[in-house]
Amino acid sequence: MRHALIFAAGRGERMRPLTDTTPKPLLQVGGKTLIERHLEKLAHAGVRRVVINTSHLAAQFPAMLGNGKRWDLHIDYSHEGPVPLETGGGIKHALPLLGPSPFIVVSGDIVSDYDYAHLPAEPEGLAHLVMVPNPDFHPRGDFCLDGSRLNEDGIGERLTFGNIGVYRPDLVAAEAGTHFRLLPSFQRAMRDLRLGGERYDGFWRNVGTPAQLEAIARRDGNL
Repeated sequence: MRHALIFAAGRGERMRPLTDTTPKPLLQVGGKTLIERHLEKLAHAGVRRVVINTSHLAAQFPAMLGNGKRWDLHIDYSHEGPVPLETGGGIKHALPLLGPSPFIVVSGDIVSDYDYAHLPAEPEGLAHLVMVPNPDFHPRGDFCLDGSRLNEDGIGERLTFGNIGVYRPDLVAAEAGTHFRLLPSFQRAMRDLRLGGERYDGFWRNVGTPAQLEAIARRDGNL
């Protein structure tokens, strides 16, 4: 895969006051911003064009990251205006920059050692999601993984979506409106047996609060 989208438009309310002046993906851990870690890993996996969606403090992203040349990438910015378009709307808004082929999508506020090169270039259905064991803050999980298929029918192991995946444009291209979440698209794909996934047991953390950011920094600044 040659294209990827990094979600970076959110306000990061739980990270305040840090996010009052700095977008959450531009916060540092171990001397490197969260989003730079994703850019490095995407480049290593062979991605060459990255789209970053922006809203809150949007001007800081191109000022810090530029055009991506330092990572051998080309970065486009998909600005959503003062109000983010939600996860589904953000992808739909960025589709003209992402092209017709499947693309990687990752949230800018996670830290993980997952290797993006392991993602399928052609998902079996509309999308392939990386699922992780349920963290303490989300014990009920999101979807059930039965083999390589995801469902909401209680079949298989219930896991948490790790905010890493591969999507086909058709997942959201026909959705009405501009502001919408991904969950209904996922649910329709599951009902049609067109949502795949895998379990990942390596290091994965959601960076939701200053305490979580500090804990990751203490663990290993080189992730």
